Amino acid sequence: MAGVNKVILVGNLGVDPEVTTIESGIKKASFRIATTEAFKTRSGERAEHTEWHNITVWRGLADVAEKYLRKGSKIYLEGRIRTREYTDRDGNKRYFTDIQGDTFQMLDRLNNNDSDKGYPQSQPQSAPAKQPENPPVKEETPEDDLPF
Repeated sequence: MAGVNKVILVGNLGVDPEVTTIESGIKKASFRIATTEAFKTRSGERAEHTEWHNITVWRGLADVAEKYLRKGSKIYLEGRIRTREYTDRDGNKRYFTDIQGDTFQMLDRLNNNDSDKGYPQSQPQSAPAKQPENPPVKEETPEDDLPF
């Protein structure tokens, strides 16, 4: 059975995407996403931990990232973990781990102040949910049947 390498992140961009075109003419966008977890310490105090993730997207996703994503943008991203090996200037082997984004979705609501950034002026509207022909009937529970 094959392994699974899938990452799902929801977070905010720490910088504007850096977009480059590699020698073969393929566009690449790189950026960082911060994800923050809230938790309670042993003493009961609330604390947070922020993790920074290096993201790379290619081709059409790089075009979308370049046009619409900015520092602070909140996105939902799905991708795969990739680790690359390289040799630094001193001849030492180094490793770099990033997430190769397969798809992302912008989660921000855009306001009119963003119109100069090339953002779309309106978000697509979803169709209203169809009501069932026979809506469910809510049963009333007598108060003396409640467990508390």
